[in-house]
Amino acid sequence: MLIKVLGTGCSKCKKMENNIQQAISEMGLDVTVEKVEDVMEIMKYGVMGTPALVIDEEVKTVGKVLTVEQIKKYL
Repeated sequence: MLIKVLGTGCSKCKKMENNIQQAISEMGLDVTVEKVEDVMEIMKYGVMGTPALVIDEEVKTVGKVLTVEQIKKYL
């Protein structure tokens, strides 16, 4: 599984990344997490708001910070 956090490095994007790492740790999953900060790369996903969660190249959420429990539901 490949998880990408799309965001330019704002505090909300960092919080989202931390919540993803916590969810992965609590579930004991072996996944790869990538942070995508390049605006041109983010736009390739059709995302106009950040943070965004992408799992296996499919955009799951845009423009909101998910809680650890919400992220677990996607995993």
